[in-house]
Amino acid sequence: MAKNVIVKTEDLKRAFEFGESKIWALNGVDMEVRKGEFVVVLGPSGAGKTTLLNMIGGVDRPTSGKVFVGGEDITQFNNDQLNSYRRNDVGWIFQFFNIVASLRAWENVGLALEFKGVKSMSSIKKEAFAILEKVGLKGKEYRFPSQLSGGEQQRVAIARALVKKPKIVCADEPTGNLDSKSGNQIISIHNKLSKV
Repeated sequence: MAKNVIVKTEDLKRAFEFGESKIWALNGVDMEVRKGEFVVVLGPSGAGKTTLLNMIGGVDRPTSGKVFVGGEDITQFNNDQLNSYRRNDVGWIFQFFNIVASLRAWENVGLALEFKGVKSMSSIKKEAFAILEKVGLKGKEYRFPSQLSGGEQQRVAIARALVKKPKIVCADEPTGNLDSKSGNQIISIHNKLSKV
């Protein structure tokens, strides 16, 4: 694998069966993503974008082909290895934020660290505050989601994805639920933080 390649797919295929019909969501995808690259996958609804992310993020297994992340073929991982990979190495950002309404911004971010196994609440809080500042939410750490705009809620989701320092971040339509101004701000944050 070439130097600095963090994600590589080889002849990646994923078929879904409906009765006697078979639909190919992915049919021979070869790609490489280098460390620090910000890659956008474009295509119409149903083109396989989410399926591709699910393969790279270890949420689904391909019908055939390989996915390498950090030089490891994750298609060969057993379920325990995949769980560990998702928990430690992948940050997810979704269109609909998926943050917990009853938790403050820093607590939502801290969940990722708790799931990763960090026990010290003072460490969790310190890390959460630091990453929230990086995404432009300094001073809003104690706010509940209902007290934040849509763009701010998405920034919390970005902070939650990044706080555990994952190898890769998979963002599935992260601006789809935002107005164009907020969407552009979110893309700008993604681009800036991918260089860190």
